[in-house]
Amino acid sequence: MAKTIFITGTSSGLGKLTAIHFAKLGWNVAATMRTPEKETELTAYENIKIFKLDVTNLGQVNSAVSQAIEAFGSIDVVVNNAGMGAYGALELAEEKDIDWQFAVNTRGPINVIRKFLPHFRANGEGMFINISSIVGLTTAVPLGSLYNMSKFALEGLSEGLFYELKSLNIDIRLIEQGGSSGNNFVDNIVWNTDDNITAYDELTAKVKQRMHSADPGLHDDPQTIVNAIEKLATREINTFRNVIGTSGQSLLALRNSVPIEEYLETIGKNFI
Repeated sequence: MAKTIFITGTSSGLGKLTAIHFAKLGWNVAATMRTPEKETELTAYENIKIFKLDVTNLGQVNSAVSQAIEAFGSIDVVVNNAGMGAYGALELAEEKDIDWQFAVNTRGPINVIRKFLPHFRANGEGMFINISSIVGLTTAVPLGSLYNMSKFALEGLSEGLFYELKSLNIDIRLIEQGGSSGNNFVDNIVWNTDDNITAYDELTAKVKQRMHSADPGLHDDPQTIVNAIEKLATREINTFRNVIGTSGQSLLALRNSVPIEEYLETIGKNFI
């Protein structure tokens, strides 16, 4: 009997690539997105069903999860992939953007996990794969305090859940990706701005310039992330934290090799 995977944020990038990859492997795929009416590519696969889901909307979470379970009978693996990035000086952030950053990247996975737990408990097994980031383990650029906060929180949430889920035979795993190609992350960043405050303009310009001029060759192939998700889902590997890509591994190696003060100064010298 084919296994089933539930994936959030499948309208583009890593989420869509993961959905197609598992469909081609013969899995049933519950692909979720905020605007399913706009999707045309995933509808071509008979073993993919699309469900409307904004992970910050509890009503939609309840509906999408219930509909997916009804459609496929059982869900084996849940991939919490949906996310967004808010950058810019914390002082300039609007209240709604602070709340939105946490709501999508941290509360969103909480919403989905909580809805699936009764199903996994009833099945006697299940797996959550949370898509984090290397900046959930260490900082990489200035002006990312809110994004870092959301991913650090996701890391702590996942590690804390490990203990309470282990006795229930429910697994939880993390993917810490570095920069990857094809996800348009930089173009989709929400920047905190205030025309009346110019104190952060120079730093902001440097960070934006560095982001937009980054060597594409340093970006990892997103297929390597999908392959890691497959190995976790099929239990070919059983690693709790999975740092993917050379850029992320290099950053983490530097972070672990020196005192935090030295690491922060080293990163800061690239911008300040």
